[in-house]
Parts: sequence; structure tokens; C-alpha cells
Amino acid sequence: MFTEDFVWGVASSAYQVEGKDANDGSGDCVWDAFVKSKRVFDEQHADVACDQIHRYREDFALMREMGVKHYRFSLNWARILPEGTGEVNQKAIDMYRDMLLCLKENGITPYITMFHWEFPQKLYERGGWMNPDVVKWFGAYAAIVADAFSDLCEYFITFNEPQCCIGLGHLRGIHAPGVKLSVRETFLATHHLLMSHGQAVKELRAHAKQPLKIGFAPTCGVAYPYTDSEADIAAAKKVYFGFYNPMDNWTWNVTWFSDPVFLGHYPQEGLEKFAEYLPEIKPEDMELIHQPIDFMGQNMYNGYYVRAGADGEPEFVKRAPGFPKTAAEWPVTPEAFYYGIRFLCERYNYPLYITENGMSCHDVVSADGKVHDPNRIHFLDSYISAMQRAQKDGADVRGYFQWTFLDNFEWSEGYSERFGLVYVDFETQQRIPKDSAYWYRKVMQTNGAVLSINQPLELELMVRDADGKLVSVEEW
Repeated sequence: MFTEDFVWGVASSAYQVEGKDANDGSGDCVWDAFVKSKRVFDEQHADVACDQIHRYREDFALMREMGVKHYRFSLNWARILPEGTGEVNQKAIDMYRDMLLCLKENGITPYITMFHWEFPQKLYERGGWMNPDVVKWFGAYAAIVADAFSDLCEYFITFNEPQCCIGLGHLRGIHAPGVKLSVRETFLATHHLLMSHGQAVKELRAHAKQPLKIGFAPTCGVAYPYTDSEADIAAAKKVYFGFYNPMDNWTWNVTWFSDPVFLGHYPQEGLEKFAEYLPEIKPEDMELIHQPIDFMGQNMYNGYYVRAGADGEPEFVKRAPGFPKTAAEWPVTPEAFYYGIRFLCERYNYPLYITENGMSCHDVVSADGKVHDPNRIHFLDSYISAMQRAQKDGADVRGYFQWTFLDNFEWSEGYSERFGLVYVDFETQQRIPKDSAYWYRKVMQTNGAVLSINQPLELELMVRDADGKLVSVEEW
């Protein structure tokens, strides 16, 4: 079981749930331009999404009913600053402040993520992450955020999944803004992003109205050992923190994004491998990136097998035929959750919060009007149980945010994937808590006591009675 102070929550992002209003004063972000290019599944868009800008009060009341005590959500940079810099949209400030007050009225602690990919289109047109001015742009945004919200919120996360922002959006071109920069350009963009993180930390602290707890939430697939042997564990850790991806997918990496933030330097192996692509990296850049922060976030969903090869080098192992997968075709790998948590805590020695974890299911409303999702319950039970094992084995994991509360706009996949604990009918905006929502409520209420890992294994002994019928020993 988990301790009484363990943080249980749910997570979301602004663009995926908020929707729009003709009178909201918001500017466009890069995703608005991306959906207009018709590169999202079935040409879908997020103009309405979950309509949360109009429905957050009922959604937060439903969170309270479902036992949620902590909510991680993002602000839309382009909603607050329609041009990305300059004039502030007061309607956005008022809305987000009311959201924070409403969360508190419902007994829910807010965790604000400053950037979950809502990059202002106007700033993208000025060079985006390639422009060195982005560091001061993001810093100015952070100052506004602290001035406007730090009296109502103690927890802030600067960036969500920078690997995806740069890799999917600027290297592979399958997320907004949908461009394919050169490898060299993506290293410069990444460096500017990490510097922007550091500048934001400085501005948040300088403008804070109370002491803040600040974190950073990267992601990556987990290399986990094929067996629990010391050799396989060492091989998996070497791959997890190493540089085995091809250059056209180099951003799918842990250490290039996390070492500078948590350790103060880029990893030496990466500096050597990527030398021909790197921009000038100044000591003052690293000092800026390595600002003191309070916790490490990590979004973690799945992993891949690694074992020690005969030549001493790591070897990748194929999964068995029929290996379990989610509706999104992602492998179900609770062992990766255990080892990923362990490996991160061992390397970085920061308090760890799982800032996203969950699964997409083929959810439907049944004839009884309910949504039965036993696959999600099994998934969450196995993963959270693995997290408990990791904590028991010494990992300093402090909290878990399930992705996500509401079915929502899943980026380039549109509405084709359902990750929510609550089913959303996107035509009527009806909300239906799924079976998993009620199950997760019990997990949160009991600090994990209802998890299968904490249930005694009951063995029922059977014997034959005088008539030859099998009955339990107790009946006999």
C-alpha cells in the first residue's frame, strides 16, 4: 500500500479538452493551423473538444464525485497571450483563475503545466523554437503565469514531453507544426527549449506569491530487462539511458532531455555521438538550464525488452506472438513501469511523480447505459501494482496522475482513441463515468489497498463428498 500523503490524480492538457468560443479572446496555437491542414484523423479538429471552457464546473464536480483530489492540467499559452508576447487576454486570466477557485471549492489541488504543446502560431511564424528569442518569450509568459496564478496554485510544471514536441512536431512532422527540420536544426530547437525551461523556473520563483514546487515532465519508452538477472538489468539500463535510436528518431531519448535539467550537463555519450549536429553550448546556457527544481515528472506508458548479448552488448528481444496491446496498438508492459521508475530514481535522485499513465480502449456504451472497461482496470491494476513494488524497493515515487479523466482530442488521432476514465459523447457532450472511474476511486480512497498486489491469494481446497460431487473443504 501507499502512504497517506501519496498524490493520486488525473491529468489533461488545454488543447485536448478546452474547445473554443468566438468571444474568448484566444489566439491560435500551432495545432489550430495543423488541424486546418487536414492532417488529423478523419479531418477532425478541437474547436469543441470536451467544451471544458464552458463545462469545467460540472467536470470538476464530477471529479470530486469520483474521488479525485489532484488535477494536472495545462494553460494554453496562445489563449493567455494571443500574439505569444505583449498584450494579455484578460478573459483567459479570469477563466483560469475561476478554474483554480472551482478546483479548490471541490477539494482538488491544482498542478499547472505551462506548456503542453500549445505554442502560439504568431511566435512560430517568427521562428518558433529555432529563434533564440524564444527563451525570453517563454520567460515573459512564465512571469505572467506566476503573477496571475501563483496565489492559487503551488505546483507548476514547465514542459510536458519535450521529446514529442521536438521529435513528432519538428523532426518527423506528424504533430503540429508538422515540419521536418534537419537534425542539426532540431538540436538547436531542443537547446532553446531547455534554456526556456530554466528561464521559466527563474521567472516563476521571482514572481511567486508563495513558495512554489516546480517540476519538469519528459517522457520516453522504457528499456526493461528480459529477465531479472543482473546482466539483463545492466543491459536494459544502458539502453534506457543511452543512444541507440537512429538519427531520424534521435529525440526519443531520456538523457539528452533530462540530464541537463537534473544533472546540469548533457550526457557525454551524446556529446560524442551528436558532435557534428550540435549548436554552440555555452557554460552560461547550462547554468540557466540547471535551475534548482523540486521534483521530476515522467510520462510513462510502455517499454521494450533488452537482454545482455553473448558479446556483452545489449540485445533487443522481440515480443511473443499475441503480446497484449492497447486499442492504440501500444504494448502492455507493467514490468517496464517498475524498471522505468527504479532506473529514473537511481540516476536522478529527485522525488518522482508519474505525470501520465493510462491506456486507450475500444470503449462503447452498453445496453445498460454504462461503459464497461475491464481491460483498462486490469491495465491500471498491473501498472500501479508495479509502481508499488518500485516504491517498496526504494524508488522515491510521490504521486501518480492517470491519463486521462475525460475522453478527449488525442492530437493527430483526433477522437479515434479513448483514454478517459469518463466516456464523452462528442456530439452531445454527455459524460458517463466508466467502470474504471469507480475502480480508480477505490484505489485512491484506500491508497492502493484494493490493488491485486495487496490481496491475499485465496486457495479453495476441493474434495469429493459421499456422492462423488466436488465441494469445498468448508462445505464438506
